[in-house]
Amino acid sequence: MKKVLFLAFASSMLFACQNDVKSIENSIAVTYTKTKKADTVDTYFGTDVPDPYRWLEDDRSSETEDWVKRQNQVTYGYLDTIPFRAQLKERLEKLWNYEKIGSPFKEGEYTYFYKNDGLQNQYVIYRYKTGEDPETATIFLNPNTFAEDGTISLGGTSFSEDGSTLAYSISEGGSDWRKILIMDTESKKIVEDTLVDIKFSGMSWYKNEGFYYSSYDKPKGSELSAKTDQHKVYYHKLGTPQSEDALIYGGTPEEKHRYIYGSVSRDNRYLLISPRVSTSGNKLYLKDLTKPNSDLVTILDHTDSDTYLITNVGSKLILSTNLNAPNQRVVTVDASDPRPENWIDVIPETKNVLSASTGGGTIFASYMVDAVSKVMQYDYDGKLIREVTLPGVGSVGGFGAKKEETELYYSFSNYKTPGSIYKYDIKSGASELFRKPDIDFNPDAYESKQVFYTSKDGTKVPMIITHKKGIELNGKNPTILYGYGGFNISLTPGFSIANAVWMEQGGVYAVPNLRGGGEYGKEWHDAGTKMQKQNVFDDFIAAAEYLIAEKYTSSDFLAIRGGSNGGLLVGATMTQRPDLMKVALPAVGVMDMLRYHTFTAGAGWAYDYGTAEDSKEMFEYLKGYSPVHNVKEGVSYPATLVTTGDHDDRVVPAHSFKFAAELQAKQAGSAPTLIRIETDAGHGAGTPVSKTIEQYADIYGFTLYNMGYKVLPGKIKG
Repeated sequence: MKKVLFLAFASSMLFACQNDVKSIENSIAVTYTKTKKADTVDTYFGTDVPDPYRWLEDDRSSETEDWVKRQNQVTYGYLDTIPFRAQLKERLEKLWNYEKIGSPFKEGEYTYFYKNDGLQNQYVIYRYKTGEDPETATIFLNPNTFAEDGTISLGGTSFSEDGSTLAYSISEGGSDWRKILIMDTESKKIVEDTLVDIKFSGMSWYKNEGFYYSSYDKPKGSELSAKTDQHKVYYHKLGTPQSEDALIYGGTPEEKHRYIYGSVSRDNRYLLISPRVSTSGNKLYLKDLTKPNSDLVTILDHTDSDTYLITNVGSKLILSTNLNAPNQRVVTVDASDPRPENWIDVIPETKNVLSASTGGGTIFASYMVDAVSKVMQYDYDGKLIREVTLPGVGSVGGFGAKKEETELYYSFSNYKTPGSIYKYDIKSGASELFRKPDIDFNPDAYESKQVFYTSKDGTKVPMIITHKKGIELNGKNPTILYGYGGFNISLTPGFSIANAVWMEQGGVYAVPNLRGGGEYGKEWHDAGTKMQKQNVFDDFIAAAEYLIAEKYTSSDFLAIRGGSNGGLLVGATMTQRPDLMKVALPAVGVMDMLRYHTFTAGAGWAYDYGTAEDSKEMFEYLKGYSPVHNVKEGVSYPATLVTTGDHDDRVVPAHSFKFAAELQAKQAGSAPTLIRIETDAGHGAGTPVSKTIEQYADIYGFTLYNMGYKVLPGKIKG
């Protein structure tokens, strides 16, 4: 018989007002919904671990559905009471409402680009005949017509060799499960039945005949939470049903790969197969498509590196790899014997992390120099052509084009500069401004600077701090400290409308480049994985302490924020140092570190985390920081707004459900611990603009209110 424990209590809060933070009567009473406890217990290496909220993992049960509804009633009842929430939403909508245009790209006879008029839920694809006036562009594909509320979004797109056919994927309700539709680009008509049950997939065309894609077998049990760990590559030939798609690689019990991707070289000569057992490291195989029934040739038979094909010239392969080069290098090898012992350096490894792409028959080497972009252009033999002159200090993207192109388009932005598009002449190296957004935001009124602070073990960590010019360093500035620290992901400077609204209110926005990320290559990544994961939390804590010591803010005005692995970061930090911040904002976080690998593709994250089944030592380490398992009775936790989506099938919402239940049951202080559960939403990608604006209004409203503000600290423009 399961034990059932009901808990209900009310709390009220005293807040302070405006910049001098005088104590005022300004409280919102919270009565939390009742969350039952069950007597579920797991045993790891002889240690019993209770899991009283295991029942919340069942996303198909009416009981969980009812809990979600009751939690949202409490949360929205609180948020509705915040006096300036509507003002924040209004300002977000106004600032968001400007035309946004992506970099143009050519396919067949047309030039395409993505555009959003301002508040459209999804970007629209436009096109015009190449060589004609861009002002003649018309709508090609409008994802806003997929669903009235914008909850069906466009995923990836891939054009056939001659541009006559488009394969594009869609996501319903934010799910990672996708459908692929195939369109005739001239008539804009769907020409085949929809491909279904596709997940974590690209679409790589072979000529105009068909394309390669990846997926898992449909899981038994819940599609949103059941484990998926046997990825496979298929080939879909146009004009045939999906049931006849050929299995190209994967699915053998003795060789389990959680992610496998197939890609065709630009000249249609080779198929590259890239199997992975986790999010880091891949094997690499090559198939000669010019020879019927050719065997796979092994390039790499281990997952000790991240290696991929950049381009090829006949049988000459040009690869990017971090094998024996933690910061990446570019190598060349002949396809007849492509093993590593035959590799020759084209662009050797440097002290800065390299990301390589090609365009116009040249290689563009994009480097991160302390998380800021630097781009060098080389020929295929590794001869330096030039350093590309960039518009400023920030992040660039888009240095890629087909071999025959003479120009390309790239984007540039930083934390205070909205993204602009530049046209680059590949031969001369000249850049010219192509599109600059017309936005109600003045970058000149803000400043952004990089600092280096010292973490607990003496490691120097960079952080970029952005705010209005002339703010007083008095320890009273509302501050958001945002972090990620994992999976080799690099946080480089980029503009955000939501962050602009935060800074308009006098807010400080700080982003440290924590270990676990990719800013300094594989060694920096590995220093924040498995038994070294605590380094990431220590780096984040040290960043907060730096901001406080330098008087940017204080614990009463500090919020910490992060999503996914960054949600874990926030959960671990707030349970280890609840005194350090006033507000915690964990989003779609990995909160149960003992069970994360049992859901969807979670087992593929083991490179970063390890699993509780690996060893007694690994189990104890994970349990030592797992947010769900480290909420303690009698501790005053910061005001917390947990956010997740009910269709998140990457980091299942049960992580957030269980963490919120633990906080509500054990919170000793008066600060609210709430959970906001977005319906028909997933891990974040494809979220409609309308929902995104509502989310930020709620997050910023909750944050400022719990820092003591009765009215907004900054001026809202008319």
